[in-house]
Parts: sequence; structure tokens; C-alpha cells
Amino acid sequence: MKRKISITMNEKTIKEVDSMVNGISIRNRSQAIEFLVNKSLGENKVAVILAGGNEKNIKIGDQYKPTLKIGDTTVIESGIKKLRENGFKDIYIIARRNVLTKIFKVIGNGESYGVNVEFIEEKKTSGSAESLRLLKGKVKKTFLVVYCDIIFNEINLKALWREHVRQKSITTLLISSSTIAREEVGTVKMEGGRIVEFVEKPKEPESYVFFSGVFVSDPEILEYGGSSLEKDVFSQLVERGLISGHLSSKKYLHLDGEEDIRKIKTYLGKQ
Repeated sequence: MKRKISITMNEKTIKEVDSMVNGISIRNRSQAIEFLVNKSLGENKVAVILAGGNEKNIKIGDQYKPTLKIGDTTVIESGIKKLRENGFKDIYIIARRNVLTKIFKVIGNGESYGVNVEFIEEKKTSGSAESLRLLKGKVKKTFLVVYCDIIFNEINLKALWREHVRQKSITTLLISSSTIAREEVGTVKMEGGRIVEFVEKPKEPESYVFFSGVFVSDPEILEYGGSSLEKDVFSQLVERGLISGHLSSKKYLHLDGEEDIRKIKTYLGKQ
């Protein structure tokens, strides 16, 4: 049930609100205000954990990365707890059946962690964008995406979310920087908060700024074609000026091999 209310705003704010009216998804000023309030409050926020693709690619040894034991917890449990602390109560996990089965054995339906987890089986896809499009019809509002092979305990998810609300973009990537060029990640070039170039795993990186595997997006991203987020969808959004970045100095940890496990255990042991 909706109620009529009366509010007072300055002329500049009213103009900014009115600029969001597109006659399609937002048809009037009231809908624009409601849209902005819902995005800002983030009530029942939605998060997606991407663990799809070839099962061999998300394994270290004979273990799946999400269910790896790191200290006294697993990677997936660490992620779920972090999401819950930041108000993400509805969580989708996208993966192949064997991976989902292993994850379910660890976290169940999420009830014991204070969240609701829905498992989406990926039967066959050729990339991360196809995996994400399995959300079509399920997600109707802004959502967070986290790749399954990172530890993001220190990342300020609220700041990333606020930046996305502030920017008029479909997608806002969490961006990190390095003192050396990195070939194994997607590098970006930025002007202000806008991403003007995205190159997935360049052979000769020209940028020391890169995508860290976390982003906030509106459902419109699901309408873009291509099999890969990094190689196809992000590039299309760059061309249309619809993708932004939020630069973070906070540490995130990527799981790729046995050496990464040792580094993460050492790092977590110091906290």
C-alpha cells in the first residue's frame, strides 16, 4: 500500500530528480523519488555470488575455491557474513550442480547466517555474462555482484553502493590499483568516476588500475549481449558511457593457487 506525502526540496534537487524521468521505467517525479529512496536505503539488498563456468577453473587442487577452508571458516562463509553485515539479505549463488551441492553442505539455505540463499544451477554457459543472465526475471532492482574466488573482508561495500547511487550508470565497478602493471586482471582507464576504457587481461598493460571482481549494477545489465562480462558487456557499457568506477585503497585477496592460500592464511592470522 502506498501513501501520499508532502515534501519540500530545493530547485536544484528537483531538477536532478526530474532528469531521471525517462517515460519508460520511471514515468513521473514520484516514481523517481521512490526509486532514489529505495536505492539509497537498500532495504533487503540483493547480492550475487558468481561461481559459474568450467569447474576446473574454480578449483585449487581437488577443492572448489568457495568451500576452501581458510583459518576457522570457508571462503563462502566469510563472504556471506560480510554481505549480511552490510545489509544484503537476499543472496543468489550461480554455479554448476556439483559446486552448488558442495556450497549447500556448508551454508544450507543461509538461515543460520541471517540471509536467504537461492541457488541457481548453471547447466552450460560460455562466460560470466551468460551466467549472470540466469538472473533474468528474478532480480528487479539494484544488486551487488561478487566473484567467488576473492576475500573481501576489508572492502567498504556501503561506499561502493553509495557511489553507484550517486552516479548515473548502469554498473559501478570496484577498482583497485597496483604499483606494477598486471596482466592477469582487467585493467581500466578512468576520467573522474567514469570508466573510459576496459581491457581484459592485456598482454602489455598500460594502466595500473584494475577491476577487483566486485561491482554494483542495475538489472539493465542483463539485457546486454555477449558471453563475457569483461570482454563483451563492460566494453559495451564503456561505449555508451554507462559504467563507472569506485577506487578503493582497501585490500582484497584473490584465490588463484596454493601460494594464494598460504598468503591469505598469513594475512588473516595477523588480523
